Amino acid sequence: METFDLIVIGAGPGGYVAAIRAAQLGMRVACIEKRKTYGGTCLNVGCIPSKALLDSSELYEVTQHKLAKHGIGVSNVTLDLAAMMKRKDHVVKGLTDGVAYLFKKNKVTGFQGSAKLLGSSKVEISHPDGTKRTIIGSKILLATGSEVSQVPSLPFDGQNIISSTEALCLDKVPEHLIVVGGGYIGLEMGSVWLRLGSKVTVLEFLPRILPLTDTEIATMAHKSLAKQGMQFHLETKVTGAKVANGKVTVSAEGKEGPLSFEGDKVLVCVGRRPNIEGLGLAEVGVQYDPKSNKVPVNDHYETNVAGIYAIGDLIAGPMLAHKAQEEGVAVAELMAGKAGHVNYDCIPSVIYIWPEVASVGPTEEQIKESGRQYKVGKFPFAANGRAKAMDEAEGVVKVITDAQTDRLLAVHIFGPRASDMIAEAVTTMEFKGSAEDIARIVHSHPTLSEAMGEAARMAYSGLALHS
Repeated sequence: METFDLIVIGAGPGGYVAAIRAAQLGMRVACIEKRKTYGGTCLNVGCIPSKALLDSSELYEVTQHKLAKHGIGVSNVTLDLAAMMKRKDHVVKGLTDGVAYLFKKNKVTGFQGSAKLLGSSKVEISHPDGTKRTIIGSKILLATGSEVSQVPSLPFDGQNIISSTEALCLDKVPEHLIVVGGGYIGLEMGSVWLRLGSKVTVLEFLPRILPLTDTEIATMAHKSLAKQGMQFHLETKVTGAKVANGKVTVSAEGKEGPLSFEGDKVLVCVGRRPNIEGLGLAEVGVQYDPKSNKVPVNDHYETNVAGIYAIGDLIAGPMLAHKAQEEGVAVAELMAGKAGHVNYDCIPSVIYIWPEVASVGPTEEQIKESGRQYKVGKFPFAANGRAKAMDEAEGVVKVITDAQTDRLLAVHIFGPRASDMIAEAVTTMEFKGSAEDIARIVHSHPTLSEAMGEAARMAYSGLALHS
């Protein structure tokens, strides 16, 4: 049996990063992945392919509806969906191949197959060809990520009732796409197909979309998506679906009684669930919550069984790739006796609709509920020169600070390239900075980042310069 210092189960963002970092720190590392390619959900059927399609569909939308305003005439615009999907697959292959290269470069031993714990130091690997082997590790890291949650009344069939995985590789544009769930995955995938010509209807059980997002920002996003043509039915509980002649009829209960919707695809996006099936946690005594599948860990990411660790979607916190990556770095460094650290108060989140939504820190509602005194500074992109020049002036930057100290508590953005802009707020919060710190930073002109400076100036002084 081969022996390693660390066995990582799962080669998603958390697992492959942990494996590479541990190898860099001198450990002999094995990484087991059940997929044929590395990168986990994120690279294969999540973050990367969805963003590739979002960018492609955005270009299609811009060409059809926005170029004329810039004085660019384009006629006979056509959609080659097969070519768009081929480009998406090429992007995915380049990045998954890149992880394989990094494993080779850092001397990480990769194994393809399903892993099962045989104890605190042994892992059985079941290979695709039916053979098995057992390897030994001084430490074992669980980084198996998550899988899509299912709705009992809407069982997936892979054809008409689909998950986000199938929504990434449709061979034709649905006439009517019904999205069950108004969270970020449903809205992102809904945006892709809306831009490409689908009618998109979102059914959400709660009274609002994006329930984890700052209410003011979520309301702006809702209005924007509705203006783009996305239809919403809130406080709507889906009770079942019937498939006939290639169409799906979804039954639901709304605020005013029974509802029925007919479409050719139903995309179910109601969250994700930690993937622990087949790991053998119970057999080796690793504790987990049977309701949530979450695995409790200590400050060093160790489970209740000495020598077995867990990170990413398996443990508490947001199910985000960058959160898992930072935990992968931290756990490897802690194993090596270094000071690994993740600041969970400074983990940004991004929703890649357009305009984008990005945030770091608690919502205004959460801060208000805590009883903490706070100030809010807001600046609209409509008053930002770069946004106006881009013809992308929708949205706002919202800065929230401690009323007494001016320390930055949170930033919420709805606007163009919010995904990139949020980094300045994360950096400031990581170093316990203030709104005045951001306001006094020299922001290049004309740039979108000036809106951040102006919102910060509004928060600390009550006055912006350009609004």
